[in-house]
Amino acid sequence: MVITKETIIGDILDNAPECAPFFLEIGMHCLGCPSARGESVEMACAVHGTDADALVKKLNAFLAEKK
Repeated sequence: MVITKETIIGDILDNAPECAPFFLEIGMHCLGCPSARGESVEMACAVHGTDADALVKKLNAFLAEKK
């Protein structure tokens, strides 16, 4: 899975639940709520005041190391 800023958080967590800590780090503690699962990475970062490009880079690096 390659993550972009448009990727939906629910899709990320369904495919790679071990990515949850990256979202918790930005203050997104309600990962199970419907609105959070339906947000894109970019939307979540905007709400939580975090750089979406940096989070995408971290997530993709983490997933690449898992292979």
